[in-house]
Amino acid sequence: MRKTTNWMVLGSLLLAGVSAAHAADRFSLSTGANYSSGKYGTSTTTDIWSVPFTAEYQSDRWTFKLIVPYVSITGAGNVIPGTGPVRNSNPLGRGLGHLLGGNPNPAPGSTSTTSARTSASGLGDVVASAGYTVLTSADRSFGLDLTGKVKFGTADANKGLGTGQNDYGLALDTYKVLGRWTPFGGVGWTKYGSSQYIRLKNGFDANAGINYRVAATDNVGVYYYYRQRIAVGGASQSELTAYLNHDFGNHVRLQGYALGGMANGSPDWGAGASLKYTF
Repeated sequence: MRKTTNWMVLGSLLLAGVSAAHAADRFSLSTGANYSSGKYGTSTTTDIWSVPFTAEYQSDRWTFKLIVPYVSITGAGNVIPGTGPVRNSNPLGRGLGHLLGGNPNPAPGSTSTTSARTSASGLGDVVASAGYTVLTSADRSFGLDLTGKVKFGTADANKGLGTGQNDYGLALDTYKVLGRWTPFGGVGWTKYGSSQYIRLKNGFDANAGINYRVAATDNVGVYYYYRQRIAVGGASQSELTAYLNHDFGNHVRLQGYALGGMANGSPDWGAGASLKYTF
């Protein structure tokens, strides 16, 4: 049930496994659009669009996933999609105002800022993951999943679309079906890659929420996500998300969400939708 905003895969998370048994030999393709807007502790509003293309294969206890996103950003040069505000000393980076006008030695928790709005778009960071259900009940009402992820630094660091480095993460997630209600949650740890321009440290994240089955084809829910500060000059992430899910038969799933941020590492608000087809 991992929500990894920093890997731009929010749309693919929603109800990916809540109260659903792992089916054998299923392949699915999905795409959608995610939008977020926020100031991230700066004086400038940053708007981010992402369009992820996802391929997923599920076989009994295993789930393999590959996400290839297109990203577009307009805003402060020191805000990196998924990562949030950072202290970026890249001389070729998008928007040099944060270098020329920012504090070269910001206090802990502060950010180098710029009032200039610049734009860039292109390939985002490709994410590959493998998940395994390490524990499940006979009736599939309880599950414990272990997932390993690699975020490849494929996004252009000079355009400010990514850090240019690989990240490696491990997450443990669980859920318990209680009639129409399904509480869920998890914890994760990520080894973030640093460059000579953007310094990151390893960090933990956690999520907790509850899903409600309105009908056989409809689910709604809400969950909270937190990630500790990982960037020099950055901030923690704290977000509350509400979602809905509708199945059109056995093959097509439509998902939508809206989120509100409560920390400088998160957008002020965001929304998105995705469409998934299972073969």
